[in-house]
Amino acid sequence: MHPALPAAWLEPTGFAAAFCTTIAFVPQLVRVWRLKHAHDISLPTFLLFSIGVFLWLIYGLYAGDGPVIASNAATLVLSLSILFLKLKYDRNTANGDKR
Repeated sequence: MHPALPAAWLEPTGFAAAFCTTIAFVPQLVRVWRLKHAHDISLPTFLLFSIGVFLWLIYGLYAGDGPVIASNAATLVLSLSILFLKLKYDRNTANGDKR
């Protein structure tokens, strides 16, 4: 462990980092929800990202790492929500529904 970071600060630092990187997806989800379109979101990127987050969640569960578990569980919910809306709105647009 790096001597500049006391051990007692390690987990709170991890949770703070997890909070910041997870909450960053909320504005994107809100934007997609409000605009009712997601054509500017890359499906392959979000699919790959969601798979990666799922794998990090599995890793965190096996490692017993609280910050990794918490952040990736929450991020997975957010990224899958964005993916769901992307697929829904793209399908609606393809069917002529311009909502």
